[in-house]
Amino acid sequence: MTEPFVTLAAVSAAAAIVALALVALRLRRARREFDEEVAAWKLRLRLDLQQARKERDLLLDALDEAFVLVDRNGGILFANRAAQAMFPGRTIVGRSVPDVFLDQKVAQPIIECIDSGDPSTTRVVLPRQGSSPVGGAWIVDAARISETPDDAPEFRVVLRDVTSEHHAEQIRKDFVANASHELRTPLAIINGYLENLLDDGLVSDPELTRRFLKVMRKHTERIARIVEDMLVISRLESGEAAALKLKPFKIRSCISDVLERLESMIQAQKARVRVEMPDEDLTIDGDRFYWTQVLFNLVENALKQNPREGLGVTVGCVRKEGSGDIEIWVSDDGIGIPSADLAHIFRRFYRVEKHHNQDEIKGTGLGLSIVKRAVEAHNGTIDVHSTPGEDTRFTILLPSGAEEQTRLDAEERTALAPTETG
Repeated sequence: MTEPFVTLAAVSAAAAIVALALVALRLRRARREFDEEVAAWKLRLRLDLQQARKERDLLLDALDEAFVLVDRNGGILFANRAAQAMFPGRTIVGRSVPDVFLDQKVAQPIIECIDSGDPSTTRVVLPRQGSSPVGGAWIVDAARISETPDDAPEFRVVLRDVTSEHHAEQIRKDFVANASHELRTPLAIINGYLENLLDDGLVSDPELTRRFLKVMRKHTERIARIVEDMLVISRLESGEAAALKLKPFKIRSCISDVLERLESMIQAQKARVRVEMPDEDLTIDGDRFYWTQVLFNLVENALKQNPREGLGVTVGCVRKEGSGDIEIWVSDDGIGIPSADLAHIFRRFYRVEKHHNQDEIKGTGLGLSIVKRAVEAHNGTIDVHSTPGEDTRFTILLPSGAEEQTRLDAEERTALAPTETG
């Protein structure tokens, strides 16, 4: 009885061992499958994270504005393409904010945002000095990213370049200041003469009264001219000039009208005015009012800048063979324009007048600015070349197709303009 019992126990033990082995094998296989599944999930998460970062980078790189991610220690974690472009040849990721933005005007708002956790929006104006790549006007917008944990916060910084808006604002301020000054001067003169006439009882002196009134009339004409020029340049810059009254007209008739208006000045200076036009019937499709302004200002400018007898002035126009471009020019053989002034003569209220005496009424300083903007409104360009004492030449170029483009621009703006309802 003992031997069968031992055999049965051995079989049971062997079966148990086999069962344990099977269980261990299954556990090992399940563990392997689990590890493989975990590894697959980790790989999938890593690939998803890489894809998400890639999409994030592509999205942020598409921004025109510089975008930077910063950690709580001020270290830069990420910079998009626009931010990298601000520092060509330098690696900014991994460096601190003060090391990258050397100007404290930019770095300080970012650091204050990191320290306080409060969003910050600051406008800074930076001069471009030496090798510094950052200059102009910028909006520094910094804020904490709310989704990041409290123990490892991250901050996003957006740098918006508002240099053009800053320049436009400065131009507007300068325009108002200059216009106020230009109007104040003749008004003060007129007021002074009126006070002399009324307070000093000079009205009874006809000769003196006439002389005072002549001076006042000159200055009222100057005020009227300033106001007229300001209205013209305002229309040109506000977009109202987009509704140009485009009609074909002969440029020769426009030149004749201008010379007729300036006849008295031409005669007074005994100036010699010559018109050079191989084709007297050359036609321009544009707004005759503005082209009259252009030619009038250029010819008048030549006469005013050279108040001597015998000045030679040439007005010319030709359509170039082959290209079809139209070239218009006004030149004179007067004293010329100093090279230092050439880059500024199209600025509003800028004058190159160092030879006038106290009795002369100065120009408005807006004529050449009107010329430039009127030419550009017709999709043309204007250039000036001057050799002092020999020749000064303003050259206008209307490329082939400029007239058609001007018409298309005017039609497009007219279509976009709001319509009035009764």
